[in-house]
Amino acid sequence: MVDIKKIALFAAGTLFGSAGFKLLSSSDAKKVYTQTTAAVLRMKDSTMETVSKVQEQAGDILEDAKAINEARAAKAEAEVIEDAAKAETAETNE
Repeated sequence: MVDIKKIALFAAGTLFGSAGFKLLSSSDAKKVYTQTTAAVLRMKDSTMETVSKVQEQAGDILEDAKAINEARAAKAEAEVIEDAAKAETAETNE
């Protein structure tokens, strides 16, 4: 009536689980967790430095692009004014 296989599997699972908890809470495991956490924090700092550099460069690029567009607009406006002046001069000479 009692299935020995099921009881054995339950006992083995309980034993394995208990051993796993002891292993996960050991001082060696704590050292591994600490080293891993330190590595993750270093990686985070490095990533944040890179992100800051990229943001700074993107800001510089945006400002340069705005300056280029303003210069083009001023040049186009000057050409329109020059063309209008030439047209007006041509009309008065006729």
